[in-house]
Amino acid sequence: MQNKEIDENQVEGRNAVLELLESGRDINKIYIQAGEKHGSIYKIIAMAKEKKVLVSEVDKNKLRQMAQTENYQGVIAIVPPFEYVEVDDILEEAEKRNEAPFIVILDGIEDVHNLGSIIRTAETAGVHGIIIPKRRAAAVNSTVSKVSAGAVEYMKIARVNNLNETINYLKEKGLWICGTDMNTKTNYEKQDYSGPIAIVIGSEGFGMSRLVKENCDFLVKIPMRGKITSLNASVSAGIVIYEALKQRNKNEGGN
Repeated sequence: MQNKEIDENQVEGRNAVLELLESGRDINKIYIQAGEKHGSIYKIIAMAKEKKVLVSEVDKNKLRQMAQTENYQGVIAIVPPFEYVEVDDILEEAEKRNEAPFIVILDGIEDVHNLGSIIRTAETAGVHGIIIPKRRAAAVNSTVSKVSAGAVEYMKIARVNNLNETINYLKEKGLWICGTDMNTKTNYEKQDYSGPIAIVIGSEGFGMSRLVKENCDFLVKIPMRGKITSLNASVSAGIVIYEALKQRNKNEGGN
């Protein structure tokens, strides 16, 4: 499969930087706004000192110029570039946990806020990893890290050249591929997700590409009763992911 890749190198916002410190990931330096030595900033400084991470105070204007997001909350961490994993690393994570593989595939999610939200939801639901395409899709950056509330530090994310080749590889490894499509007949809660599964979430405007849809083993939909006939991609992902978690917990005798 694909070699490891790297991308982006800045994490912004208090919760995201705290999660970064707690994750144990390498941090080159933390910049804080001069005079902001209270509340969670004080906790960040204390943790950084404990982990021997250099902290530098800078004035508000300089920090604003450095920021890649609007709500950086007076703190920016500079980290080694984000390291994507290989698909096999995700499968090995499932094996390590002694669980059937539980993977989310994102087919063309372009909004970094949606990507961050999906990563956060997937991490809380125990998903073993997320697969995204290299082209025409959002990559992990400082906004994604912030929106995910630091979940990117715990989630294995693979970035692949060809989603259909990857889907076929997962099928060879025994996974079932479930696509989400509003035009199918099966409601999402009627499908069995308890075994080795990969759930495909399509792009915000167009859903899954034709080839990816044809490559899915089955399709599910979320029923709509209102006048609006579509959901935000991250909301759709959350609904299906948590239905899968509920079934898997029941199957494994969990809570």
